[in-house]
Amino acid sequence: MLQTLTPSEEEIMQLIWHKGQIYFRELMDIYPEPKPHQNTVSTFLKILVEKHYLATEKQGRIYLYSPSIGFDDYKNFVLKRFLENYFDNSGAELLKVLVDEKYLETKDFEPFTEGNSKKTSLKENIEEENHIQEFIKEITGEKKSKKKDKKEKKKGKKKNK
Repeated sequence: MLQTLTPSEEEIMQLIWHKGQIYFRELMDIYPEPKPHQNTVSTFLKILVEKHYLATEKQGRIYLYSPSIGFDDYKNFVLKRFLENYFDNSGAELLKVLVDEKYLETKDFEPFTEGNSKKTSLKENIEEENHIQEFIKEITGEKKSKKKDKKEKKKGKKKNK
């Protein structure tokens, strides 16, 4: 199970998720100001390895750090805890606050509403079904008799002579 991250640990993970994998020196170079001391960052990296957020690969005398937990997995973990702690596990309550505080407008929900998506998917399904039916008719339709074709070819040859 994932463990929560402190703000400092999360800041480091954000940088690593953005880069994909990183060496300590690179991390120090891209760390935003005010930069903490190298020992502090090194300690955070060790903690993140212990929490199983980072994997290390030793390359000579240095380590390459890469995320063990994907960013999307972490987002889902944080969102789940957020809903549990602040919204009584109710996504509807969260959405209500987002709309009330004008972070979202009701029109933002149109692509997700059942009626709208069903109409679109129903129309797409009907069109797809028609294409399939036409294809089935084409491949299973009545076959021309080979005997007729041979007879017609013979007639054509006789007419040409």
